[in-house]
Amino acid sequence: MVKRLIIAVVLLGLIGGGLVGFNLFRDKMITDIFANMPVQPLPVSTTTATEGPWQPTINGIGTVNAGQGVDLSVEAAGIITEVLFTANSRVEQGDLLLRLDDVAQRSDLAVAQSQQELDTLNLERARELQSRGIGTSATLDANQAAARTSAAQVERAMALIEQRQLIAPFSGTIGLPRIDLGQYVQPGSIITTLQDLDDMRVDFSLPEQQLPDLFIGQKLTVRADGSPDSFAGEITGIDPRVNAASRMVAVRGSIANPGGQLTPGQFVRIRIDLPREEGVIALPQTAVVTSLYGDYVYAVRPREDDSEVLEARQIFVDPGRRVEGRVEVRRGVAAGDIVVTAGQNRLTNGGPVLLSNAEDPQPEPGTEATTEPTADAADTAGAAAQ
Repeated sequence: MVKRLIIAVVLLGLIGGGLVGFNLFRDKMITDIFANMPVQPLPVSTTTATEGPWQPTINGIGTVNAGQGVDLSVEAAGIITEVLFTANSRVEQGDLLLRLDDVAQRSDLAVAQSQQELDTLNLERARELQSRGIGTSATLDANQAAARTSAAQVERAMALIEQRQLIAPFSGTIGLPRIDLGQYVQPGSIITTLQDLDDMRVDFSLPEQQLPDLFIGQKLTVRADGSPDSFAGEITGIDPRVNAASRMVAVRGSIANPGGQLTPGQFVRIRIDLPREEGVIALPQTAVVTSLYGDYVYAVRPREDDSEVLEARQIFVDPGRRVEGRVEVRRGVAAGDIVVTAGQNRLTNGGPVLLSNAEDPQPEPGTEATTEPTADAADTAGAAAQ
């Protein structure tokens, strides 16, 4: 019985040892196979970093308004008897646009003019009598005061009539009428809008950090969405106070509007060109990858042990300003470096790559997404930080 038990234990030990040995042998063979298996190079698109001119710009969004634009209203209450304008017509300064019922005011004017004529005759008669030595100075003074009073009454009556007329304060394009003939209006009622579309102003806001780069007379370019044309102008005003809530400063510019292509209230994009710089290294924005450890690029360089094989090296960079799809690189990349612009999402630090023929391609899906650097690059970044 004991002998059988010993044999069974030995057999179980042999079987268990065989299984363990087989698993160890299998793992070793798999490790050897993968260790000796060549890594296939990944195709990437690249560009060569070069030093060149850089046009820094300040970009913003804003609203255009007419250089002169008002909502026209009447000063007096009354019934509209004449509407002398049509929508979108050109009017000149001083043109009569609308008239209210002024029968009573014209009657008052006629009365005042009659009284003025009588007071003028009385004044002339008093002066003649005074010259003959018949009239008194008191009578002459009374007639002079009456003549001045009647003249003032005439002016007042004429002013009341003018208040019942709507006159164009400047030349421009008239808007849609908001009233109808025969309608009763109150003082301050909006009749229409008048806009001078020849010269426009654009209002926009910029971050306070860009305030030192702005000055009166600085050139700017305005472009409306959906329009192929751009409009040149200049800065005419900078608010001397920064908004404490938004940390933005208000800026106003003046632009020409040939053909009336811009409309008051329209949304526009503003670009301000700063002095041109030389010797700046700029890369396509698709070349720079953002991660929790910082921004980095992949540079293509020959492998140290085999110069015929190209590999991707992960390099942390200090990106700067961005303009029209390109980003300034202040540190990390030197002129002449070959930088990957597409295919970074499949690369690892030190992995082999194969150069494609296209340079500066469009970004691939996921290229600009936040990714994590490899362990080697993370260790390098940590050592640099220490």
